[in-house]
Amino acid sequence: MKYIIATLGCKVNQYETQAMEALLRQRGHDSAAPGELADAVIVNTCAVTAESGRKSRQTIRRLRDENPGAVIAVCGCYSQLSPQETAEIGASVIFGSTDHLRFVQEVEKAAAGGSGCQEIDSPFQRRVFENLPAGAVSGRTRAMLKIQDGCVNFCSYCIIPYTRGRLRSLPLEEAAAETARMAALGYRELVLTGIEIASYGVDLPGKPQLADLVEAVAAQAGPMRIRLGSLEPTVVTEDFCRRLAACDCLCRHFHLSLQSGCDRTLQAMNRKYDTRRFYQAVTLLRQSFPGCGLTCDLIVGFPGETEEDHAQTLDFLRRCAFSDMHIFPYSRRPGTPADKLPEQCSRAVKSARAREAQAVATQLQRAFLDSCLGHTLPVLFETGEEDSSLGHSDSYVLVRVPQPDLRGQTLPVRITGVEGDHLLGRLS
Repeated sequence: MKYIIATLGCKVNQYETQAMEALLRQRGHDSAAPGELADAVIVNTCAVTAESGRKSRQTIRRLRDENPGAVIAVCGCYSQLSPQETAEIGASVIFGSTDHLRFVQEVEKAAAGGSGCQEIDSPFQRRVFENLPAGAVSGRTRAMLKIQDGCVNFCSYCIIPYTRGRLRSLPLEEAAAETARMAALGYRELVLTGIEIASYGVDLPGKPQLADLVEAVAAQAGPMRIRLGSLEPTVVTEDFCRRLAACDCLCRHFHLSLQSGCDRTLQAMNRKYDTRRFYQAVTLLRQSFPGCGLTCDLIVGFPGETEEDHAQTLDFLRRCAFSDMHIFPYSRRPGTPADKLPEQCSRAVKSARAREAQAVATQLQRAFLDSCLGHTLPVLFETGEEDSSLGHSDSYVLVRVPQPDLRGQTLPVRITGVEGDHLLGRLS
């Protein structure tokens, strides 16, 4: 069977897609070459915003039209929420956000002449963590390991609790075993990902915490370095930082879920912290990991956000001095409380605020890059050309050096310059 597989959305979706592709290849199937018609089109969808849902539908339609006669198979958060609409677009194999092995098996059956099927469960009835193979399909530089699934934070703008369900965690011993396997296969970095990894372990016997998981994984990492996925600031405590700082393989990069720098807006979002607690997390991380990269997500134009609220957010961004930011204009999502809030901001207002936030982000990123000049950073090289190689520092900054094909190597680099959004350096 020749297949095409497309992914929308978060790193968890990316992880689940690479796991499905690994399963497909283990079962003797190959991806279609560019321009080759596929026997099966697989789309792993996203529904975090209304725009994500639109892009999911658009991708399904495009690949359906480009591959006449192919089985159209759809999984992920959009099909979890909207299986009927997914079927109307032309999908014959429809699953939600779990049971990916069964999904692959049903794709096989449909491609062999079967009739397809639709299996959508109730996310809040899920009790068991779905353990899929870690790794990456192409290359062996960076792998992902999903350590947690589900979320019960119920932020007012977010549909994900309704698509992913209750909290479920990968047991410590299984995470450690997968880490050892990735190290033995030659991977150089392992990213620990999940829907809300700060809640890791609440469902497991003994209730291990994220710090316990990191310590267990670090003990099996060998030559690999470990990078954390997105964190809620409430998990960052003195004990958390002390324990993680003792793990030499942990990357000095932390992505914190901010969303707003205004307490009034954070409360309307139903976030579980205020700006004081968030800044405490920033301070603790910088004290424990000097020179670390701190990145964040930001939503602008949330319902009821005033110009004063927005100005408070911009001031808070400058105070935190992030190394990079992901900025999103608020997108209404039917089925969430925020969709029904009054004082929805216009598209023009959201666009203007996104531009202003991006201008601050650009200034902060440049300041962080300048602060790296003269320092020596460990860089994992991921791509190589005839005259240069490009990779990420442990603080998650792109670095280019004038040496050919260093791919897969982690080397110390003396930083000598800044070019756009990345650093220039030489092997030290």
